[in-house]
Amino acid sequence: MLARLFRLHGLVVASHPWEVIVGTIALTVCLVSMNSLSSSQQMCSWTECPKVEEKTHSSDVITLSVTRCMAIIYIYFQFKSLRQLGSKYILGIAGLFTVFSSFIFSTVVIHFFGKELTGLNEALPFFLLLIDLSKACALAKFALSSNSQEEVRENISKGMAILGPTFTLDALVECLVIGVGTMSGVPQLEIMCCFGCMSVLANYFVFMTFFPACVSLVLELSRESREGRPVWQLSHFALVLAEEEDNKPNPVTQRVKIIMSLGLALVHAHSRLAENSSQNRTMEGPITRLESDGNMLPLKLSRNLCLLFTTLDMDLEQVLTLGLALLLAVKYVFFEQTEAEFSLSLKSPIISAPSTQKLWEAGECCKRDSVASKPQKVVKGILATNPSPLVDSGLHSPGADTLRESDQSRPSLSSVEGDEGGQTPAVPGSSCQSKTRSLDECLAILGDPQRGARFLTDEEVMTLVTSHNILNYKLEAVLESPERGVAIRREMLSSKLPDRSALAFLPYKDYDYSKVMGTCCENIIGYMPVPVGVAGPLLLDDEQFHVPLATTEGCLVASTNRGCRALSLSSGCRSRILADGMTRGPLVRLPSACRAAEVKAWLETSDGFAAIKEAFDRTSRFARLSKLMVSLAGRNLYIRFQSQTGDAMGMNMLSKGTEEALRRLQQHYPDTQVLAVSGNYCTDKKSAAINWIVGRGKSVVCEATIPGKVVREVLKSSTADLVALNINKNLVGSAMAGSIGGFNAHAANLVAAIYIACGQDPAQTVGSSNCITQMEAAGPDGEDLYISCTMPSIELGTVGGGTNLPPQQACLQMLGVQGTSSSRPGENARQLARVVCGTVLAGELSLMAALAAGHLVKSHMSHNRSKLNLSDAAS
Repeated sequence: MLARLFRLHGLVVASHPWEVIVGTIALTVCLVSMNSLSSSQQMCSWTECPKVEEKTHSSDVITLSVTRCMAIIYIYFQFKSLRQLGSKYILGIAGLFTVFSSFIFSTVVIHFFGKELTGLNEALPFFLLLIDLSKACALAKFALSSNSQEEVRENISKGMAILGPTFTLDALVECLVIGVGTMSGVPQLEIMCCFGCMSVLANYFVFMTFFPACVSLVLELSRESREGRPVWQLSHFALVLAEEEDNKPNPVTQRVKIIMSLGLALVHAHSRLAENSSQNRTMEGPITRLESDGNMLPLKLSRNLCLLFTTLDMDLEQVLTLGLALLLAVKYVFFEQTEAEFSLSLKSPIISAPSTQKLWEAGECCKRDSVASKPQKVVKGILATNPSPLVDSGLHSPGADTLRESDQSRPSLSSVEGDEGGQTPAVPGSSCQSKTRSLDECLAILGDPQRGARFLTDEEVMTLVTSHNILNYKLEAVLESPERGVAIRREMLSSKLPDRSALAFLPYKDYDYSKVMGTCCENIIGYMPVPVGVAGPLLLDDEQFHVPLATTEGCLVASTNRGCRALSLSSGCRSRILADGMTRGPLVRLPSACRAAEVKAWLETSDGFAAIKEAFDRTSRFARLSKLMVSLAGRNLYIRFQSQTGDAMGMNMLSKGTEEALRRLQQHYPDTQVLAVSGNYCTDKKSAAINWIVGRGKSVVCEATIPGKVVREVLKSSTADLVALNINKNLVGSAMAGSIGGFNAHAANLVAAIYIACGQDPAQTVGSSNCITQMEAAGPDGEDLYISCTMPSIELGTVGGGTNLPPQQACLQMLGVQGTSSSRPGENARQLARVVCGTVLAGELSLMAALAAGHLVKSHMSHNRSKLNLSDAAS
């Protein structure tokens, strides 16, 4: 219940960032403006805030000096831990949170109590010790693991549900513990503790309101408007939700905190009661009695001396803290940079060192001569030099495995190349390592937040995978290095294959796996390069398009290019979108066929459709239910939902809306049983007459008129031959075969080539290649050729899925349709559908001409036969 409340709170804050930020700032201004009122009243809730004495004891100076140094060192380590995350976005957002909570809100609290900054500056370092960036960083990681702005809001709400209860309890315990200092009787300590408690409450308020709103707003503003994709998503945060949910607080620790907070609350209550009973007691201080005696000269002299020495002490204290701050700042800026870049780099050049350094010696079996007279050894692309203390201790330096340039022909990832003197290990885990760590030691390193899996050798990681301590599919996330995770998975797979060198020519290096993880593929072992050709320019609707085609079939690009040339020499082709609506067809079951007929009748009424549409439409900004088609088979109902989906292909959008609509249906008919969200009535990735007849996705028609001269000179055929061949091949021949939507020559060729190049789902070529090609004689003398292609079910999108991968985005950018349309949502996807239909028309035109002229076999023999295979066969 408590987690649900915090989740709802996080969703509201993340969904209305402007309102929350403006409200927080307005509240801050109001508190500042109240300082005139607060100066006349004591508003400290713990005890009466004492006045700052002019006299400062040396013990206070020492305490303040230690506090300031601790604050400086604490903030240094906080930022050092943040830098290891490798995200400037987290640093920026967390820095904003730190500045706002520690400085601005502390200033507001001071003004609210009617105090001056000059009197309370000693408490500011104390506030820095109360700043904990770990939870703010964790919440930022939840947001940064999102793929869209909707996921940002959802993940922030999930993060608040996980972190909110713990942070609330921690804030309560901190207030009660710090509040003990208000009962110490030391005036300066009482002031610091009083304002420290207020700072804890201020930080809690900021974390629960201002910070998540800022995160949501910053990520929304940083989205690329043209592409519609997040620029802030990080690869090693892809599974952060599951990891954070697995690392829930220890219930025993939570119980101890609750018991401790109750005990501290009793202590505070008892103290307040004791103070109330002794409020009427008064006594004069020794300074007052001295002043009443009139002996002021010794008192003034002692005060002046104390003030002089206190001033000198404060100057020394300031020099000490300032020097420490400058030293750590220089170390952080200049020296930490190199270490961070080394540990975070995924593809760094070789690491060199002076030739006077000596190679590391690992036991008797690895001893060798000094390298003063021999070249340095190269270990997978890394020069073997005198290693860091991490290597001496048997650990990898961060990022060492990600820097290795593997030799694909070798089975071992940790093999070492030596010269004539023999092999020398430059990193632990090699074949001659003197000591192999046990499973328990590896688990200890894996669970250590300061080290982690990057300090394990490849062999040790494989051991942990084999023992199921690391899940195979989580290698990229656990290692925080996708490329190293892929390399280890390849090595483990190679040992199980009939030929260990089977993966030698499957590349895996220099690929941005962050765009793939959690989106496009799992258990990655590499990527498949496919040749991409270009056909065009295609003159479509008075615009020219250069169409990328990813294919391994020879002559396809050349043939399509000839068709594009024929269209360009004509007036081009024209296209129209006939319909736009993706479908999802769930399967539900009723107790009886009569009951199913009753539900069918209700769904087909205006009231039933309106109820289902209201539930469906509220699940997305783009999905709007436009049609329901209901079919009955016995007591089973097949309901086909149809909706526009913007620039996305939309299957996930449809599934989400369909599930919500089915819940509404079950509320109206509780005996409805949902068997599957997809009952093959959609129909997706299968040949189906319903898609051919009714349509699915984008329905497009494209037409062109080719002059007789172009038909003869470019296509090397005649209009009469093309018309006759189209009737007998594409129409009658397909009918004889009982084809569904296959009344064309080779539409699937062009659809598949464009889909692979532009990041579409290749399996949807099945329905998307439904096409009927028609040809007629045109013109006054019948010499011109009229050709049209009608494609009722082109299923595609320009956002989501494979369109987020950089190579596929490049092909979409070639066509000017990458991402979402800024002016008209869905226009980029519709334009891509027009290009697909126009390219199919060009391909149909060229292939039919080649068949009519008898050039098909000749062209394939000259362009599409592998000379390498022929020579191998001959030998």
